Amino acid sequence: MKILNGMYSADDGEMIFKGEKVAFSSTHKALAAGISMIHQELMPILELSVADNIFMGKYPKNRLSMVQKRSMLEKTKKLLEELDIKGISPGAKMKTLSMAQTQMVEIAKAVSNHAQLIIMDEPTSSLTDDDVARLFLIIRRLQASNRTSFIYISHRLEEIFEISDTITVLRDGETIETDETRNFTNDRLVRSMVGRELKDLYNKVPVKTGKAMLEVSKLCGNGFRDISFCLHRGEILGLAGLVGAGRTELVESIFGIRKISSGEIRKDGKLLTINSTVDAIHNGISLATEDRKQLGLVLGMSVGFNISLPSLKGFAKGGLVNARNEEKQTAVYAKLLGVKTASMKAKVGTLSGGNQQKVVLAKWLLTQPDVFILDEPTRGIDVGAKSDIYAIMEELVKKGKSIIMISSELPEVLGMSDRILVMHEGRVVGEMLREDATQEKIGRMFGFEKGE
Repeated sequence: MKILNGMYSADDGEMIFKGEKVAFSSTHKALAAGISMIHQELMPILELSVADNIFMGKYPKNRLSMVQKRSMLEKTKKLLEELDIKGISPGAKMKTLSMAQTQMVEIAKAVSNHAQLIIMDEPTSSLTDDDVARLFLIIRRLQASNRTSFIYISHRLEEIFEISDTITVLRDGETIETDETRNFTNDRLVRSMVGRELKDLYNKVPVKTGKAMLEVSKLCGNGFRDISFCLHRGEILGLAGLVGAGRTELVESIFGIRKISSGEIRKDGKLLTINSTVDAIHNGISLATEDRKQLGLVLGMSVGFNISLPSLKGFAKGGLVNARNEEKQTAVYAKLLGVKTASMKAKVGTLSGGNQQKVVLAKWLLTQPDVFILDEPTRGIDVGAKSDIYAIMEELVKKGKSIIMISSELPEVLGMSDRILVMHEGRVVGEMLREDATQEKIGRMFGFEKGE
């Protein structure tokens, strides 16, 4: 997509757009030809307004080359109305918008460029179901006008089936197959993506759990209250719940990011005092955050640097880091987790989402924790990388480690958890063993049976 968008140059082959052979040397030239790309990582200019972000580089000007601010605001308002994008003021600063609203502004920006082809890379990775429905409505409206076509990249298979007309599957940099969407099944699509059946994706092997590893008693904090549970050695404990249920707030409090107002945390029977992330790491607790790019990695630094970051003290002597030992150890963990990178010195921001997630796990493995908290561990990564992450989780529990896994994907929770806690509005509203759990039972705990 970056070659098509003019960011990279092709080594070989050709592209035909609107019946003509094209090769773009810049994104500006691709845009001028009618191709616009909405990247997975949105990069708005936060201090500027919605209108500024939409019209940047193409400001309406008068005869004196002065920006016509009023005209720009009016055009932005009209554009948002045409797309039925509500609740966003043209003059509002981007920093005041939610992730979903920012995504909608990016779509409006692409449409304002009169793009005939819009490339959307993982556009729903941070959207709620309602936001996704609104996005699809906009896509269909533009598609029906016969003015705009879309290339829609997503790892959410249900979205691909719902929104696409044809599907092309890529694996390891090669085209595997292309066919009309109606000819695909879930099994066929997954088999093309990872080379095996859907039923083999969650190939969890039961592990005999041991004694209590982590005990949480009547824990209260901002976003949750009166939470009690026990995590056993060798267990994967799934935390299910809707957005806003308090799951992330809970685990961030256990890890010392947020303050706990009351309650106790014990590990191996010992009462812990966790006032910071340093306290949590010292006590053998790690957290792979929900947002790996903002909170889990330093994108501009190397793969090796990111893996060693929480463990630098262990490589230091007399205030100096033993670079040779650091490089050796980080390479061992990168290889252990199957991180695909040209070099340990490559910037982690250049890696795929799946490989970035493996770097996050390698970083925490190096600290030798007993408890791994994984918040949305497979968000925004492809099915093949998901399978790799699941295999890593299996190996960890086989070695006696314990995992708390938060996931918004119920098949993932059901497929990987030994036991499931269901949270709703800041409380634990249910608990069930893997063999007793179904999507319907969990849905009822969310209040779905009442039509909520």
